[in-house]
Amino acid sequence: MSASSRIRNPELLQRLMSAEAAAALIPNGAVVGMSGFTGAGYPKAIPTALAHRIRDLNGQGEKFRISIWTGASTAPELDGVLAEVDGIEMRLPFQSDPICRQRINDGRMDYIDIHLSEVSQYAWAGFLGKLDLAVIEVAGILEDGRLIPSSAVGNNKTWIEQADKIIIEVNDKQNAKLEGMHDIYYGTALPPNRKPIMITSPADRIGEQYLHCPLDKVIGVVETSAADRNSPFTPPDEVSKRIAGHILEFFEREIAAGRLPKELLPIQSGVGNIPNAVLEGLDAGPYKNLTAFTEVIQDGMLKMLKSGTLGVASATAFSLSPVAIEELNNNIDFYRERIILRQQDISNHPELARRLGVIAMNGLIEADIYGNVNSTHIMGSRMMNGIGGSGDFARNGYLSIFVTPSTAKNGSISAIVPMVSHVDHTEHDVKIIVTEQGLADLRGLSPRQRAHKIIQNCAHPAYRERLMDYFERACASGRGMHTPHLLGEALSWHQRYEENGQM
Repeated sequence: MSASSRIRNPELLQRLMSAEAAAALIPNGAVVGMSGFTGAGYPKAIPTALAHRIRDLNGQGEKFRISIWTGASTAPELDGVLAEVDGIEMRLPFQSDPICRQRINDGRMDYIDIHLSEVSQYAWAGFLGKLDLAVIEVAGILEDGRLIPSSAVGNNKTWIEQADKIIIEVNDKQNAKLEGMHDIYYGTALPPNRKPIMITSPADRIGEQYLHCPLDKVIGVVETSAADRNSPFTPPDEVSKRIAGHILEFFEREIAAGRLPKELLPIQSGVGNIPNAVLEGLDAGPYKNLTAFTEVIQDGMLKMLKSGTLGVASATAFSLSPVAIEELNNNIDFYRERIILRQQDISNHPELARRLGVIAMNGLIEADIYGNVNSTHIMGSRMMNGIGGSGDFARNGYLSIFVTPSTAKNGSISAIVPMVSHVDHTEHDVKIIVTEQGLADLRGLSPRQRAHKIIQNCAHPAYRERLMDYFERACASGRGMHTPHLLGEALSWHQRYEENGQM
């Protein structure tokens, strides 16, 4: 099936053009909102055509750069190709591309790291300036011009509403039966006109299946036939399995204590090896008809839906391996009844995370002995990816669980340090920290009690004694006993690593 057979609106069919012609419509200095979230639903052809154009202009001595807003991370065919030709002036709100990361950390690309739930509000309020153009991938266009969203919704609704001009990529590699999986809510508003968002279960639908798109804004339509970026699924390693084991034991204790129902509460899970290990552990357990209210549908959630461990999953995008994509496509009718894809200002909304009582599970780079978490910066200054949606769920969820191996770089770095070099999640928002060494339940503990728990339960044995020595000397310093620190030493571990390659 060709993409043109999915363009059912005659007026938009007349605006069909090549990716090169569409890229030529993007002016130098433009602010461009592009679809895409965790390697799904991003435009496949126009960014590459634009990168070729920029390379040609660079060769002629002409500088050409644009600013890019997305839902979250995209793929090498968008972030990578445009960063490689130095075509990105500013990027928001999240990225994971190595070339982008290098440009950001070299100071050659501006980067704004924002809670994913807030991006739409920032745009609507005008905090970010004017959005000139949107480039949106869809699975099809209806007769009346409404758009069938593809494998990610992200901020597409907002980009379409805010942009002066719109270019649409219609991708026939996106399963046509995605139609009906989406729930696009048109009831959001800025203060003081907000109303409650009437979702009381992850299964609730409150919106529409399609994106509204003013036809007079559309300046081009491009056909594509390219799959999303999909990384092969890596089975969880032993460290990940041990971390998952601690979390699953914790859930059992919470159920026994009456603090969690036997069906748990809606699960939010970050992307990666450890979250997938937790999902595999849940799937192997006694659970049935769990729910997920999260950002991303991963391989593990498809397996849980298939087995009945998970009854419904609400998210804003897929992040699937090639094998899982095949499974989704082969059984799309089954999954369409159990998966809801929403825009990210709903999938990540703090009101909903708090109301539903989400169990949030996210990764970290480092945590300190008092429970502050750094999830974005290496050694305090170098951006890794961004905060993503972890803050949306950590502050507002019923449980906020942060997970990490206890060491990195073959033991040269401790994930538990005296003081984090950058704070994304304060001690007030962090309830549980888990490493392969153990789990620290920080609820109801004072700072000094938290320090004992984190050091004893989570720190690697190679660093545990030194952390306790630091803590005890800080307590003995007389500087203050509420949150004891030795300011001259608090970041010395990071300094030692920078100088010697070893904490």
